[in-house]
Amino acid sequence: MRGTWRGRSWWVRGVVLALVAVVVVSLPVVGVVIALLVYNVGEQSDQARTRGKDAVWLGHAWVDGRRTDADIDGLVTLLAGTGVRDLYVHTGPLEHDGSLRDDLAPRAQWFVDAVHARLPEIRVQSWLGDIVQPEFDGLDVESAQSRDRVVASARRVLAYGFDGIHYDLEPIRSGSPGFLALLDATRAVTSAAHVPLSVSAPVIDPLPGLHSVGLAVADHGKWWSQHYFAQVARRVDQVAVMSYDTAMPTRALYSGYVAQQTELAAQVTPADVDLLMGAPAFWADDRGHRGAAETVAAAVRGIRLGLTDSDVHRANFGVAMYVDFAATPRDWADYRRDWCRMAD
Repeated sequence: MRGTWRGRSWWVRGVVLALVAVVVVSLPVVGVVIALLVYNVGEQSDQARTRGKDAVWLGHAWVDGRRTDADIDGLVTLLAGTGVRDLYVHTGPLEHDGSLRDDLAPRAQWFVDAVHARLPEIRVQSWLGDIVQPEFDGLDVESAQSRDRVVASARRVLAYGFDGIHYDLEPIRSGSPGFLALLDATRAVTSAAHVPLSVSAPVIDPLPGLHSVGLAVADHGKWWSQHYFAQVARRVDQVAVMSYDTAMPTRALYSGYVAQQTELAAQVTPADVDLLMGAPAFWADDRGHRGAAETVAAAVRGIRLGLTDSDVHRANFGVAMYVDFAATPRDWADYRRDWCRMAD
């Protein structure tokens, strides 16, 4: 055989080697595709429905003066009959040093009071976020001085009457000690005020160590290790997984991906912590998000499959819709139909 191989022309050997390389590179990709398709197969338990602990991210217009009492009427109608308990209303962004400008949310108190009056069972949490170092020229969570200013900002918005603090700092890299320290410091404040601390979290490594590969190849911290996710979850009252922008090209693959993420998150989130899985109520077509694939319906299917297989009786669980100003009537209809029908 060795002689036969050496007898081949250079271009024949080159073609054969290229085909072998393609097969070797493709096998892991094929394996991942098959695994995700398997995650998308199975029964969805009737118990995999809303527990009345869902959430929705709300845009900044609710606190900067653009919304009116008529909009509150519309919000009341929109949320009627859903499982939404928490509203994350954008109150920032934080300055890169961790401080919060006074002029960003002049109507925050109005919004909180209006929701409390019309929807007394709903909690209004202040959504504070920023881009972070080292990937961007933003907030440095490894700096004690920056963390102190973020905590001071949290105290300030609680004085507006908010029912909790919701952090969305991106992209926090897996293993960041500064982020854990920020959560510990903020938890002391929220616990004293008897309000929840919640956090937006990226997805978990679908393959062990993938976050390290992402950093090495693209210098981008897209994923957290499951161990780091668990460390974060133990420090908060609620964790909302941003289970979108996955680059999955089809609905079946996206549903399988979300099912896997639901299982991975449920395995390490304490039972007394609210685990919410994000549903993409927005449209985008770019390298990281295919609008036809990443839909609310596909997300809810994956969430129900993952919950069925991992912990279908978990009480502290929900769906988080992102985001109100981009959500369509179809998004809300799919959420209501597939998730909000209460189990018998």
